[in-house]
Amino acid sequence: MKTTEERSIIHNTFVIERNFRATQERVFSAFADPAKKRRWFAEGHHHEIERYEMDFRVGGTESSLYRFKEGTPFPGATLANDGNFLEIVRDQRIVAASRMTMGDKVISISLVTFEFLPADEGTNLILTHQGVFYEGSGGTKMREEGWRTLIEHLAAELSH
Repeated sequence: MKTTEERSIIHNTFVIERNFRATQERVFSAFADPAKKRRWFAEGHHHEIERYEMDFRVGGTESSLYRFKEGTPFPGATLANDGNFLEIVRDQRIVAASRMTMGDKVISISLVTFEFLPADEGTNLILTHQGVFYEGSGGTKMREEGWRTLIEHLAAELSH
């Protein structure tokens, strides 16, 4: 039997919890409004956005295409993330599935659930990421770090 390091497919689940001093409606809106989501989710210093589109409804899609800048681990490479919204309950939860590719190679497939729960001070967000990672994906640690960074970008978006 192969060890985890030798396997060509790695399955992983992680959970990130974060409190925001904002209403459930406001936090949910940062996911539902394409302009807001593009700011905290798609924009970044390490890549150029070649495409970002979102049709926020059950059965709708979200699609992004990035090109990494010079000085990054993958200069000039393209990264695409294409997904579907499987369930949306306004101000309560979003469930989405996505496929990530680097060039023409699939590197991961994910199911991500976002729960928006009322808290004494604002909203608790619970992000549960279930992923299948293939060779060249950068691994599970990189994905979790990426989501933690994105949640910090969301916090900055909500502070405006």
